[in-house]
Amino acid sequence: MNVYRYGCIGAGGIAIHKHLKGYDALDNVEVVAICDVSEIALENIKEQYPNINTYNNHKEMFEKENLDIVSVCTPNKFHKEYTIDALEAGINVHCEKPIAMNEQEAVDMVEVKNRTGKHLMLGLNNRFTNEASFIRQYIKDGNLGDIYYVRCGWRRRRTIPKIGGWFTDKNLSGGGPLIDLGVHFIDLTLHFMDYPNPVSVSASTYKKFANSHCKNLHLPKGIGDYDYNIEDLANGFIRLDNDVTISFEFSFAMNNEKEEYFYELFGDKGGVSFKNGQLKIFTEINDTVVDIIPNTKYPTADLNEFTHFIEVIEGKTTCLSIPEDGIKMMKIIDATYESATKKKEVSF
Repeated sequence: MNVYRYGCIGAGGIAIHKHLKGYDALDNVEVVAICDVSEIALENIKEQYPNINTYNNHKEMFEKENLDIVSVCTPNKFHKEYTIDALEAGINVHCEKPIAMNEQEAVDMVEVKNRTGKHLMLGLNNRFTNEASFIRQYIKDGNLGDIYYVRCGWRRRRTIPKIGGWFTDKNLSGGGPLIDLGVHFIDLTLHFMDYPNPVSVSASTYKKFANSHCKNLHLPKGIGDYDYNIEDLANGFIRLDNDVTISFEFSFAMNNEKEEYFYELFGDKGGVSFKNGQLKIFTEINDTVVDIIPNTKYPTADLNEFTHFIEVIEGKTTCLSIPEDGIKMMKIIDATYESATKKKEVSF
């Protein structure tokens, strides 16, 4: 059995609760190193992983640790730099979503991936859920028929992540709920349809809660003094080259009843709905409408994001979360912000 040496760039929440935890659970992965500019963050990691080697410079970590895999779990601004440096150093990369700040950065990353021959997988965890696996196969089997309309969204009532941190500074994050939440479910619906090409986007963004004094507003404080220059809400309409249209809305804060996340796909043979963790199928049997609730709470998940990447590296399977999809996703995000700024539809 090959044992892979693993390192992580970024020691924040996504590294601690997802990547380090996920890879440390695998018998054929040794968690050996982590890099972050914050000594406090590194000290916190050492409490959980006392034998891990810590670095402030990612290139020094690459030179000393002989890594096989590295996760990039930094603010979005640095995804391109760290991913390319790792690929150039001969290391396979598991990069958290979104792939980058914009489409061109994503294109640059894929070019280096192709040139170096190393693997680059995007950290789109929603592709690896039991529900997503079920829906993708259900669609492939033709059960929805001709899909023509999609809705997706994630509407939070009062949750803006880390005021004063990088999430609310567009220079570091690239945007607000669209690039943070929207990238999950817009991507997932496109993934179910084998990623058709976008044709146009018409969208709006709003910033209404930056100065709110509401006592219910969940405003965890970040480290630092960054700008609040992101949107609270992004909504819009995407046309695809397969004649499907997608309606979307994503918010960190708005005056809705409660938080809700969802995606829905409608076809001429059936529809599928995933809302707040509940999967439902709507179809016809014997000329009668029928609602079906699949039981996807399996004892063991169909897919594990971390095991999957190891199998990709070993040539045992095809990558389920390829960076080429990330290019199309960033094209949509770029066009959404452009449309909102220009107040008109953007066509490709």
